[in-house]
Amino acid sequence: MADTPEISVQEAQKRIENGTLLLDVREQEEYDEERIPGSQLLPLSELMARFKDEVPQGREIIAQCRSGKRSAQATDFLRAQGYDATNMEGGILKWKAEGLPTESGSEG
Repeated sequence: MADTPEISVQEAQKRIENGTLLLDVREQEEYDEERIPGSQLLPLSELMARFKDEVPQGREIIAQCRSGKRSAQATDFLRAQGYDATNMEGGILKWKAEGLPTESGSEG
């Protein structure tokens, strides 16, 4: 959607440091391979079924995926449910390109 609110990875990093929830909407295998520290996994494929139990109301949320396409869909869906959600422009690819930290492994 053209009107999906988006922020840069630098702005996302600032907001995450200030307590904003980073919601990773990629699949489990992608998350295990590499992720942004502190992110919470909730795959887009399961978002509609699980968001009420796993996404806190009243807290700012930044949605993130590989390149920004799935997270834009997640952002639009969450906003339609009344959440304060924003898309992270460029996803983890852009995050890494800017030299920001990632971690890997299935723990976490």
